[in-house]
Amino acid sequence: MEKEVTIYDIAKELSISPTTVSRGLNNHPAVNKNTKQKIIDVASQMGYRSNTFASKLRKQRTNTIGVIVPRLDSNFQSCVMAGMEKVANEAGYNLIISQSLETVQKEIANARTMFDNRVDGLLVSIAYDTENIDHFEPFFSKGIPVLFYDRVPEHKKCTSIVIDNIQAAYKATAHLVEQGCSNIVHISGNLKVNVYKDRLKGFKYALMDSDLPFSESSVITTNLNEEAGIQAAKQILQMNPRPDGIFVANDNCAVSCVKTLKQAGVRIPEDIAVVGFNNDPITRVIEPNLTSVDYPGNEMGEVAVRSLINYLDGMSDVSLTNTITLRSELVVRESTTRTGATGAVAP
Repeated sequence: MEKEVTIYDIAKELSISPTTVSRGLNNHPAVNKNTKQKIIDVASQMGYRSNTFASKLRKQRTNTIGVIVPRLDSNFQSCVMAGMEKVANEAGYNLIISQSLETVQKEIANARTMFDNRVDGLLVSIAYDTENIDHFEPFFSKGIPVLFYDRVPEHKKCTSIVIDNIQAAYKATAHLVEQGCSNIVHISGNLKVNVYKDRLKGFKYALMDSDLPFSESSVITTNLNEEAGIQAAKQILQMNPRPDGIFVANDNCAVSCVKTLKQAGVRIPEDIAVVGFNNDPITRVIEPNLTSVDYPGNEMGEVAVRSLINYLDGMSDVSLTNTITLRSELVVRESTTRTGATGAVAP
């Protein structure tokens, strides 16, 4: 294996001190322009590579940010990653991205790997079955900032970046009421996860404010995948009286639910109006197009990285800002718009 070229090799080639070589390569003002150019030229000819990793370790900074996501095959998470990459690259940081595959055991292993790789900070959206966050304690004890986004636990040492899921779910449910729905079902995810717990709260509040009854039987708890949408639709078809509105906590589940209902002869939205959540591209493919809550993934990613870098640069303290709440909006499409109803249609 060819020996790695060092600053000492360059210094020997130019008959100058290693200190001068180091300063020249780092654009130090004490080295004159001609000498600096000679150092750069010889370094290039000899194939010198700067050991930025060692340099950053000396400064106690690796310029890497760890990211743990539940799944990468998600349109929402892809948008978040795009926002994170944009801000990180502009600030000279690299991202190390791993996925928990929706299991806390994989999340624990990922956190350990991130810690061992000395990331400067960590961004996390917790797994479906994460109930405590003890595996992040090594970061807290070392003063390494951890920011949670979207799916977040409650922790006084962390900033959480979310949308107002209660308000978003309230708007979605109220829209169904405006369209004439009075018997509405909510298809939810794991109610131990903040986003699904809060969407159920918003659903309940909207029913309450519309003087409509709430029943535990009107909540179908699933893992929100495609198969769950099919099974939820079959369950709804057996209900008597049959619901006239459905609010689903994500779009993939909502789309498979709509397809199954249509196959059974149900008209959407005339018989049952349906609202999803996330505004994924699939909402514009299904017929009729799906009304959905627009979730600002790009913005969430940008805000997460910017907040973390501001902390690393001493401009803010993640333990003082407990929650950052981003806006969301309901995008109304044909899956809920009934002739003669009062709801306004958004583009």
